[in-house]
Amino acid sequence: MTVSPPGQEDRVRCAWAAGDEMRAYHDEEWGVPVHDDRRHFEFLLLEGAQAGLSWETILRKRAGYREAFAGFDPDAVAWFGDTEQTALLQNPGIVRNRLKIRSAVGNALAFLEVQEEFGSFDAYIWRFTGGEPIRNSWSDLSELPAQTDESSAMSRDLKKRGFRFVGPTICYAYMQAAGLVNDHSVDCFRYTEV
Repeated sequence: MTVSPPGQEDRVRCAWAAGDEMRAYHDEEWGVPVHDDRRHFEFLLLEGAQAGLSWETILRKRAGYREAFAGFDPDAVAWFGDTEQTALLQNPGIVRNRLKIRSAVGNALAFLEVQEEFGSFDAYIWRFTGGEPIRNSWSDLSELPAQTDESSAMSRDLKKRGFRFVGPTICYAYMQAAGLVNDHSVDCFRYTEV
């Protein structure tokens, strides 16, 4: 665990929440249950972009992603053709990786198909946790798993539906971000809040 730096509230936080951006993300978003499809799409897109990079890097580019990917509107992103994807490869506000950009567009199409089948992506994705957040009781960062049975099942099903960059580890990070699992440590002030 880490304690806030001098001049800020003396709150115990998860050990990874160091630095202003990471602390704000931890305090305001991480682990809060998401029930908005656009937010689900945002976290899926960002988690896929993060593969092989640090989450802090992605947080710094989040505004660039929001602008480049139409405010994380899957309807708009699904229509990105070669021209838009080529322009994204020149955009310094995002991770300029051709496979990740193509997967974001393909994932938008798959996302829309899930919405059509289940009424919302939210209704679909919460099935993997029985409709409730999984509440873990970790006391140390080293206890957090990289993946779980639930994230593996989610990964298999997403891949079957045409999603890419959704391996079990990425799915688990997505579950943490979108509040499908509460992985705040038990002594973190956010543990009982989310």
